[in-house]
Amino acid sequence: QVQLVESGGGLVQAGGSLRLSCAASGNMADINVMGWYRQAPGNQRELVAYIRGGSTNYADSVKGRFAISRDYSKNTMYLQMNTLKREDTAVYYCAADRLRLVPSGRGILYWGKGTLVTVSS
Repeated sequence: QVQLVESGGGLVQAGGSLRLSCAASGNMADINVMGWYRQAPGNQRELVAYIRGGSTNYADSVKGRFAISRDYSKNTMYLQMNTLKREDTAVYYCAADRLRLVPSGRGILYWGKGTLVTVSS
């Protein structure tokens, strides 16, 4: 079993920055991919970014503004969010899986409970 706990959400003005953290515990030996999803009220869940080994991937909506990273020594994943926009407002979820993170999020093995990011104008 793997437990994921997000932190770092909050209220920020448009143009500002936040860094989200996802602390992982448990048996991480089989986890090959981790990432961040977000879901805004009334919207579908969106895969924001994921990291597999040294490879990263981003949604077009955040490319150039967000950066995902993973510190294996601390079992922690990060999402640095810069130049935040109002449309980035959402609950952000950490996710982990052995194989892949699909855009819909269906079938993902492990989820955190989420952290709320609110971007004000």
